[in-house]
Amino acid sequence: MSSQGPRSTATINGRPIHGMLISFPIVCFTLTLLTDFAYWQTGILMWQHFSSWLLLVGLVMGGLAAVVDSIDLIGSARIRAISSVWVHAVGNVLVLALALVNSLIHAGDGWTAVVPWGLSLSAATVLVMLVTGWLGNGLVHQRGAGVSPHE
Repeated sequence: MSSQGPRSTATINGRPIHGMLISFPIVCFTLTLLTDFAYWQTGILMWQHFSSWLLLVGLVMGGLAAVVDSIDLIGSARIRAISSVWVHAVGNVLVLALALVNSLIHAGDGWTAVVPWGLSLSAATVLVMLVTGWLGNGLVHQRGAGVSPHE
C-alpha cells in the first residue's frame, strides 16, 4: 500500500522509532489500571507496588517516545500542517501529564494512594490514550495528505 504522506524522520533501518517505543507506555498504563483495580478489589499491597513500577516504566518510555515524536514533528513541515497531528500531540502530552500526577499519587502509602484518585487517574489516562491512539491510527492510515511513517 503506497501513501503520499511524509515519512518519519526518526527511523532505524527504515522503521519509525516512535512505533517501536509507543507500545511500552500503552501497555504499562493499561496494566496500571488493571493493577489498581486488583488492589481496590483485594487490598493486597503488591498490586499498588506493581502500579507504581508500571507508571515509572510507562513514563520513561513515553518520554522517549515523545522526544522521537518531536523529532518527526520538527523534521517535516508537511506533518506540522496537519491539524489532527497537533490534537494527537497534545493528547499524548496530556497522557504523560496524567500519568505523572498518577505516579505522584501512587507514591503515597497504601489504600489512599490508589482509591479513589489513583484508580480515577489510571482510568482517565487509558481513556485519553484510546482517543490519541484512534487519532494516531487515522493519521497513519490516511491517504493523500496523511502521515504514513511506516512506509
